[in-house]
Amino acid sequence: MKYTLGSFIVLALMLVISGCSSKGGSMDSGAGIEDKGTGADGGAVTSGAAGGSDYSSYSLTDPNSPLSRRVIYFEYDSAEITDSDQELLVMHASYLVGNPDQSITLEGHTDERGSREYNIALGDRRALSVQRIMELNGVAAEQITIVSYGEEKAAAEGHSDAAWRLNRRVELVY
Repeated sequence: MKYTLGSFIVLALMLVISGCSSKGGSMDSGAGIEDKGTGADGGAVTSGAAGGSDYSSYSLTDPNSPLSRRVIYFEYDSAEITDSDQELLVMHASYLVGNPDQSITLEGHTDERGSREYNIALGDRRALSVQRIMELNGVAAEQITIVSYGEEKAAAEGHSDAAWRLNRRVELVY
């Protein structure tokens, strides 16, 4: 059999296209969501509330409960969430998924540096980063409210790195 260059190229393209097609099989249900995005929206890495421990029966008032920790801190001029805080948010998401009648308000805050408008926007981006992780872990959008206070509700007064560090936060308010 004699093959021309043209028929060889056509055959090669057919093989490439068929190799790229879906083979059916099972689709990922999203229980093990992993999003390694980075950037201003605070890329999230999550394991999915459905795939982790069930925190739905934990008490919000017990100081020994992991859910008693309700503040997420941020670096200067950043909305990126640390790995340890992502784990905490997965716990809170698990609680909210198991308690669909419960709602949460995410309050974004900043330190005093920057204009009022910039700080309101940064506080909003921080709260949106937290919301994104919670929704990726199954929390219904209707359970979450976001508000940004910018620099208006300082947790610590002063003009030092220590005070600024405490003011760069999102508070989880049930």
